[in-house]
Amino acid sequence: MAAPLTTLVMVVVVTVAVSVAGGAQAWVLKEGFYEHSCPRAEEIVKHYVGQHIPLAPSIAATLIRTHFHDCFVRGCDASVLLNGTDGAEAERDAAPNLTLRGFAFIDRIKSILEHECPGVVSCADILALATRDAISVVGGPFWRVPTGRRDGTVSIKQEALDQIPAPTMNFTDLLSAFQSKGLDLADLVWLSGAHTIGIAHCNSFSERLYNFTGKGGPQDADPSLDMEYAANLRRTKCRTPTDNTTIVEMDPGSFLTFDLSYYRGLLKRRGLFQSDAALVTDAAAKANIASVVGSPPEVFFQVFARSMVKLGMVDVKTGSEGEIRKHCALVNTHY
Repeated sequence: MAAPLTTLVMVVVVTVAVSVAGGAQAWVLKEGFYEHSCPRAEEIVKHYVGQHIPLAPSIAATLIRTHFHDCFVRGCDASVLLNGTDGAEAERDAAPNLTLRGFAFIDRIKSILEHECPGVVSCADILALATRDAISVVGGPFWRVPTGRRDGTVSIKQEALDQIPAPTMNFTDLLSAFQSKGLDLADLVWLSGAHTIGIAHCNSFSERLYNFTGKGGPQDADPSLDMEYAANLRRTKCRTPTDNTTIVEMDPGSFLTFDLSYYRGLLKRRGLFQSDAALVTDAAAKANIASVVGSPPEVFFQVFARSMVKLGMVDVKTGSEGEIRKHCALVNTHY
């Protein structure tokens, strides 16, 4: 039987506390890390995000996706922001990252901070802080972000292809991918909630509409997808199996609002990706989704925030590891 949601929240709290206090690398991260070295650092990030996200709220979704993809490859070290060098392709060149749009946004914040405190604030911390602040601006929760991450100096395209969870994954594979990063079933369920402000290109899920078993055609749709929803997508959005440019809201009618609509859609078999639909194939995951849907939004905000804290601690570099990049797209030796 699935644990009640209130019990699950308590488990997440304990897990985060252990990670912060007892993790081999996480102990150096702390709230207010820049209190003395760059006192206005977090204020500068928050101010910039607060100024610009209202003008382009869709950036919030790409920031959280960038942060997630970064943490899943070499940990939360901003390696996803690095350009390829010397003919070698980097993480950002991998297919899952080609639609990320937050690089210039982070670069502008970094430029301001370099003027304020040269060589002090890492790109990894900027990404973690900007993600938190952007989610808050679009109506989501605010959480405390321990800082002190250092930036990685290695970024390899193949590692992103191998490690970032795919939208076609089933529940078993998704959970395995999350567990490999020290995350659990609860984190999988709640972090997926970021899709409430997500968008997707048709080609990332078109097989569910036109070619699920390989037979082809509109009759070969994924049976786990609500038939009316699938028909509407074929009629109004993804009109051909080869459409690779049209964008679809992952939470139709509510994709700029951080709310519970994504989970309500899952329970109606209207998750856009196979990985979304997979969440309701597991009894415990489905029970937690049903429980949060029947609770005040603040409950989702709480569990989501705690899972974001855990995500931000994955394999961080601290102390003398890595470096503090002068430019987020380049290691210092290439700057």
